Amino acid sequence: DLQICQHRAPTCCTKKMEESYQAAVRRERTQSIQALNFELKYMIVGHITAFQEAFESLLRFAENRTSTLFETAYRPMAKEAAEPVKELFTDISLYILGAETTVESAVLRFFDSLFPLVYSRLINPGITDLSEDYTECLRLTRQDINPFGRYSKNMVTELSKSLWASRMLSQALSLGIEVINTTEHAALTKECSKALVKMQYCPHCQGLTLIRPCVGYCLNVMRGCLASVSELDAQWREYISTLEYLTNEMAASHDLEIALTGIRNSINEAILHAQLNGPQLSTTVDKVCGQPKQQEGNLSSDNIVPVKEATEIQTFVMAHASLNNKRREFINYMKRSRTFYASIAERLCDGDLVMRDSSTCWNGEDVV
Repeated sequence: DLQICQHRAPTCCTKKMEESYQAAVRRERTQSIQALNFELKYMIVGHITAFQEAFESLLRFAENRTSTLFETAYRPMAKEAAEPVKELFTDISLYILGAETTVESAVLRFFDSLFPLVYSRLINPGITDLSEDYTECLRLTRQDINPFGRYSKNMVTELSKSLWASRMLSQALSLGIEVINTTEHAALTKECSKALVKMQYCPHCQGLTLIRPCVGYCLNVMRGCLASVSELDAQWREYISTLEYLTNEMAASHDLEIALTGIRNSINEAILHAQLNGPQLSTTVDKVCGQPKQQEGNLSSDNIVPVKEATEIQTFVMAHASLNNKRREFINYMKRSRTFYASIAERLCDGDLVMRDSSTCWNGEDVV
């Protein structure tokens, strides 16, 4: 009653053993594909972590630089500006990680929050009444009167160009893991299970426990079993090309590191522009939002914050070098994996599974 290992000679197998063999080949095939995938997956996961750490390090550096701008040049508003600065860099981090947000909305939200502070602490430092209604009116007015000139738009443009490639690379790496995980759990068809049993275990039914499959026979069986997986070859090659393009984009003129460290200068220029146009801005704001309460004399000392020492430039240099090295190392490895799915049958038939240096092997029917 054997279904797979039918042979004219006497056999030491039963139908139940054939069923056990089918379960064994399914388990073994999953394990061998997982073993093949392990290095590739380990490399991608490692680089996702490394890229994220480098991004975070650069973001922290750029955030500290921006904070010290307020603490050194704009101390009257430094304390209140801390929260908008933090929100801006949190939004940038979320954008890189693939959140449903845009660079434009993050930057413009930051300038919306900044304008009431610039207006009440630098342009009209005597204002004491910053009620919620008045603050909200200033925020909304910012969108109409554009107090920061071209600098807010320029910042959006520069950051969008450089952060886009980082965001895409982050998403592409996650997609790579998803593809690999899916191929690991690709189900074997009944025909494939039977073909694998015939190749690996049917010799055992005749007591031939040391004989192994012929190389050509193994390749035919594996290619048949993994036809759906090897169909990924063209898309995988395209995926590697996309990764290469994205890493080149990140290292190109719109460099992530330059854009992030340039945030401080963009904000500084924007504030200076608003101060230069203070009188015109005040006239427009008074018409739209009314005149707030004024106070003579100095501002309270609450708004003065101690100046933190600027973060060492060393941190930035290390993060910058680390990110560049990781990019190069990663893309060189991924280029070597270009034929991963095309050669999966060959790699599974390599090693202990087949008979390499022997004059006899199993061809599915007999020893040849």
